[in-house]
Amino acid sequence: MSAADGQGVHLFGIRHLSPAGAVHLRSFLDRIRPQLVLVEGPSDATGLIASITARGVVPPIAILAYTESIPIRTLLFPLADYSPEYQAFVWAAEHGVRAEFIDLPSDAAVVLYNEARRLPAEEADRLESVDENGRPSGERTDASEAAEVGNEAGRTAAPASERRRDYYRRQNSLYERVAELAGEPDYESYWERHFEHTPDPDGYRRAMHAFSRQMRELLEEEERLADPREAAYNAIRESYMRRRIADAVRQGYAPESIVVVTGAYHTAALDPALPEMTDRELRGLPRLTTRLTLMPYSYYKLSTHSGYGAGNPAPAYFGLMWDCLRRGDAAKLPSLYMSQVAVRLREEGTFRSTASVIEGVRLAESLASLRSGHLPVWKDLRDAAAVCLGFGDWSTVAEALARTDVGTAIGSLPEGISQTPIQDDFNRHLKKLKLDKYKSAVAADLELDLRENRRVKSQEAAFLDLNRSIFLHRLRLLEIGFAHEQAVRQEGATWAEHWVLQWTPEAEIRMVESTLKGETVEWAVAYVIKERLGQCKDIREASRIVREACECGLPEAMEDARETLQRLAVDAGSFPQLAGAAHGLSVLLRYGDVRRMNTASLEPLLQQLFLRAALLLNEAAACSEEAAGEMVAAMNEMHAVSQEQSELVDDAQWLQRLDELAARDDRNAKLSGLAFSLLLERNRVGDERVSREVSRRLSPGIPADLGAGWFEGLALRNRYALLSRSALWQQLDAYIGSLDDMQFRRALVFLRRAFAPFERREKSSIAEMMGELWGIGGEQSGDVLQRPLSEEERGKLDELNEFDFEDL
Repeated sequence: MSAADGQGVHLFGIRHLSPAGAVHLRSFLDRIRPQLVLVEGPSDATGLIASITARGVVPPIAILAYTESIPIRTLLFPLADYSPEYQAFVWAAEHGVRAEFIDLPSDAAVVLYNEARRLPAEEADRLESVDENGRPSGERTDASEAAEVGNEAGRTAAPASERRRDYYRRQNSLYERVAELAGEPDYESYWERHFEHTPDPDGYRRAMHAFSRQMRELLEEEERLADPREAAYNAIRESYMRRRIADAVRQGYAPESIVVVTGAYHTAALDPALPEMTDRELRGLPRLTTRLTLMPYSYYKLSTHSGYGAGNPAPAYFGLMWDCLRRGDAAKLPSLYMSQVAVRLREEGTFRSTASVIEGVRLAESLASLRSGHLPVWKDLRDAAAVCLGFGDWSTVAEALARTDVGTAIGSLPEGISQTPIQDDFNRHLKKLKLDKYKSAVAADLELDLRENRRVKSQEAAFLDLNRSIFLHRLRLLEIGFAHEQAVRQEGATWAEHWVLQWTPEAEIRMVESTLKGETVEWAVAYVIKERLGQCKDIREASRIVREACECGLPEAMEDARETLQRLAVDAGSFPQLAGAAHGLSVLLRYGDVRRMNTASLEPLLQQLFLRAALLLNEAAACSEEAAGEMVAAMNEMHAVSQEQSELVDDAQWLQRLDELAARDDRNAKLSGLAFSLLLERNRVGDERVSREVSRRLSPGIPADLGAGWFEGLALRNRYALLSRSALWQQLDAYIGSLDDMQFRRALVFLRRAFAPFERREKSSIAEMMGELWGIGGEQSGDVLQRPLSEEERGKLDELNEFDFEDL
């Protein structure tokens, strides 16, 4: 029987995220009163339909399928309140009618989806990036476009051969040509004016079927040639859906009592005269074991702005359209939209009058009438808002329009609704730690004070921020992107933390993936730490894991990490690695008490690492200029440890090794200068030695890379002490004056690096000091340095650009 003429199974083709499709589908269901509603989507998710329509569920939400093995593959099926599929389920639940999914089960779909997007090996050399999402989002009106692979689909462009690219280019041009022939500026405007604004349900349904059938006929053969894997994937899916429809009839449902809701692209392929998938073909489908769950979703992720190929550019706008259509008052949409833009502008501090809003609505309606439209489309409204509310300046209304068009809404699921154990644990912690208000698409700052709050009565309240910190660090270690740690304003405040919290669907997906590591956040983190320790071969990494275990409040994992670090330290012979490990332990010991963790077992290990690093300093300082950068960082870390843990580590040994390095001429000059600067900072050298060392290092005849390199190291720290020593600058001036042209140019490399970190006021102080030395006065020298360069001076700088600095 033909479904198109109403004599058999009723097919209702839709576009994913179509408000008019949702309204007309409900009207169609009210008229047909089916006994069974079949919806395109993963058939093994049928058991989730009751949860999808349960009390307390607030769309947008998504069905997430994920594999049980590494690498984890995921499949997403998002639903908004105005998704026709979602409204089909709601209608079925309201009328006590059975509803089922009929597309490929997720265990087969996740394999075939990936296979469809993989090119043959012989084409690998000709891969080019193609933005498949560059196609108009309505090109297929296919609900299954919602099925995305989360891992590969941070929504990036899929690779394609030249044939595939040509196919999509032709596909794009066809849709754009349709819009052009209709007199519309783009395909989205064409779609909205001719489909979303269609008041007649039967007219909508017939137009959808006719349009999709014609476009399929135009492109089907080209797709088979240009993208055979994608064509085969669709053919398999359609064959399976025909089988599911036939199964329903075999179960006793009369064909006319069945309504099939599917992407309009597939309606022509669901003709019962076409062969269904056989038992043998069904058994031959490749499969990977998957699990299914529900998760909240966001309007942003539903939008094409996130790269979602089946999305629309303005989910919040279409949500507003849905509200108007279901109330039977579509004419109110322009005024509601314009009012919301005005409200957003007011929230930003830009006020517009009611008269401006009214004029905006009138202008949008006038623009619609120019194209024979009954109502303005989204583009008409945006253009009118820019003119009447932005006064012609797009930047004035850009943010307000984005918030009105895309929105920041996220869905929610009541506790216990079809979630994985780790999702339930996450939500319990959010509530317990009073972080549930931060589960928002808008980023929010959170300042934590880890110290005990003695002004409250309960222990739970006293250590609320500490427990929050532990939880957020656990999420960070699991790479669940809900919380991102930022630098605190007060340097050295180990009791303070600054986090930025923002919920995203990617964070939820990552959380579900972590289910394979443990059923709670704590167990998953313990698994990750154990896994990393098993692969750890670097003492710096081991020290980092010790610290992370402490931050995550896992004493047993911290002890395991300490033992790993102890074992690796026996054979460690790298100064930077030893210094980094020692510094990590030192930081941990500083705030161990704040975190209520016993860190006493780390003290002997810190002593051991610090001593070994100190003894290796001079040997490691015989390095190239390239390696000196890592050595500088390591020396600074060691010096910080020596000051913070002076009663615990052998500080005298460290100062002795610095003294030896500062005096040596056969080590990297920059590192010798830094060693001398560290000693100067600790008041370990007197004025006489300073004068003697400066004179020796900056005397005429010393090569530029040694003299200027030494000064670069000296200037890395304690600049205020350097600025107070006029003899040093006098000696540096004399040294530079003694260099010939070639040596001077080489010295500029080091001097420029040395002075680059100096602040403006420090440079001004140097200029004034040099002015006094040169006898021209500090004020005059500052004026000379501030004036524009002359042509002669510019020429000299150009010459330097052409100078061959060889290995420098």
